[in-house]
Amino acid sequence: MKKKNVNNSVAVRKVPLSARIYKYRWFYLMFLPVLIFGILFYYMPMLGVLLSFTKYNGIKDPTFVGMDNFERMFSMPKFWEAFWNTLELSIIKLLLNTGMAVILSLLLNEIINLKLKKLAQTIIYLPHFMSWVVTASVWGMILSPTSEGLVNTFLISIGVLEKGSEVYFLGSVKWWRFAYYVINIWKDTGWGTIIFMATLSGINPELYEAAAIDGAGRWKKMRYVTFPALLNTIITVLILNLAKVMNLFESVFVLQNDAVVSTAQVLQTYIYAQTFNGSGIPNYGYSTAVGLFRSLVGCALVLVCNYLSKKVREGRGIV
Repeated sequence: MKKKNVNNSVAVRKVPLSARIYKYRWFYLMFLPVLIFGILFYYMPMLGVLLSFTKYNGIKDPTFVGMDNFERMFSMPKFWEAFWNTLELSIIKLLLNTGMAVILSLLLNEIINLKLKKLAQTIIYLPHFMSWVVTASVWGMILSPTSEGLVNTFLISIGVLEKGSEVYFLGSVKWWRFAYYVINIWKDTGWGTIIFMATLSGINPELYEAAAIDGAGRWKKMRYVTFPALLNTIITVLILNLAKVMNLFESVFVLQNDAVVSTAQVLQTYIYAQTFNGSGIPNYGYSTAVGLFRSLVGCALVLVCNYLSKKVREGRGIV
């Protein structure tokens, strides 16, 4: 049998390449649109990285400046402010969203009535399907320091605030991040419960039966059976999402304003502001340099997360 396989492989190698290409010509033809799409939209735009080493004077006349854009970038306090804001906002948001998703999953898992359980799941999933523009508009009204602001109206009604001393949560350096985390939890936590609910549905019921025989109540079952079963999934979700911490843009962009730019500016919004700086000629050279640095940091995080994933998931990486 082994000799026959060797002979077959030798026979395949003897067939000319042109003949093999002709034989599978229709498969190559079907693959051609995908190849063209990949080249046009994934690989050709990578040539734009060269702009990071130039001073942009117009599309026909960029001037090569070497590493000047990077030297300028590392000397800019605003850049480092945006960099640390990106890390802080992303990591805290990741931890809060994951933590709330786990808590919600555990609570949903304890609902016995199937119809009520599905209704609760549907309600908490719905905010995820709202665009960030709509979300920002809705929460802008809820947190508004006017008569339309439900939060300020409630705080005045219970005596925490006085009339005329309303807090503009989305325009306050002190309160903006707190409001940002709350809005993100409201919007994304429900969607994050899907993977945890899938894990919970795969727990062996015999474990709960054994725990009940040993005298465990509902809380002890959650503590000693449910949560340990979720632990590996929680670690995996954290590791996989850690690779995306540098991609923060839309949620911040629609909620920030000039009053909170020092605490709300992230790398993506910083790149946007530097590109369209109002001077007439977009600052493509400098903003491309910042974008390249962000991509390199993101690549490093992916490699670190891949290494951690292999440790946690028994050799299975993310790339």
